[in-house]
Amino acid sequence: MSQTWQHAVEEALGLRIVSLRSLSGGDFAAAYAADLIDGSRVFVKTHKNPPACFFSTEATGLSWLRDSKTVRVPEVLAVSDAPPFLVLEWVDIGHGNPGSDSELGAALAELHRCPQQAFGRRDHRTTGSLGVPNAPCESWAEFYSTQRLIPLAKIAEQRRALSLTDCRAIIAVAEGLTHIDIADEPASLLHGDLWAGNRIVDTHGISWLIDPAAHCGHREFDLAMMRLFGGYSDLCFSAYCEAYPLQPRFAARVALHQLAPLAVHAIKFGGSYAGSVKAALDECRDLIA
Repeated sequence: MSQTWQHAVEEALGLRIVSLRSLSGGDFAAAYAADLIDGSRVFVKTHKNPPACFFSTEATGLSWLRDSKTVRVPEVLAVSDAPPFLVLEWVDIGHGNPGSDSELGAALAELHRCPQQAFGRRDHRTTGSLGVPNAPCESWAEFYSTQRLIPLAKIAEQRRALSLTDCRAIIAVAEGLTHIDIADEPASLLHGDLWAGNRIVDTHGISWLIDPAAHCGHREFDLAMMRLFGGYSDLCFSAYCEAYPLQPRFAARVALHQLAPLAVHAIKFGGSYAGSVKAALDECRDLIA
């Protein structure tokens, strides 16, 4: 435990930390439940050597999501990049009820309806531990190509996380995006990393979203990420589609949207993810053929 960040948190909150309990579950930051002298509890994340502006970027994304007044996200109580930490309101974990998934699906539909001017991030901040770029782009094809697939293919090649053949195949998909039959929809505000582990349910059965890689993209990206590792019921997707129907052939494009997060996992964790990238590429080739 670094005394530097602990003292900085206390100064930012104006309250002394009386106890810290380490929490598991993250693959990047160290997380703690911090009990304060006034009897309250907060969630604290820190890291010994994070990418530049890592926590302030996450805090901004949380604020964007919270300001949309659609989905629940913890309130940012304090944030700093030097020393690095992020303090959020505490959420007591409970269990879902029959309405939890339906309510989340409807809330996500409203989030994705929030109008955005461009794809990417207006502050140009990178997101995630790999620092993927988010420069504003006028079209989804330009954004997903230049800000996701091509940069990830280059990182994968440099780190030898994927074969040269697969890296080149990712770039070929990126270059063929303008030929894909995808709805010409405006950019949506996205969570950006919406696997099931980044959704928690409180003691009242209400869903909260955490750890965003928030940016403006195609809404199908969030939905494809939700399908990548499971954890969301059909009720969630049905409620979403009832509130904001998807365009035809979404199922055929799921692998395309999953290609970027699968490449990230191959770079970070290796193992079977290289094979998953290959499988996604096979499906993507059919789209751009």
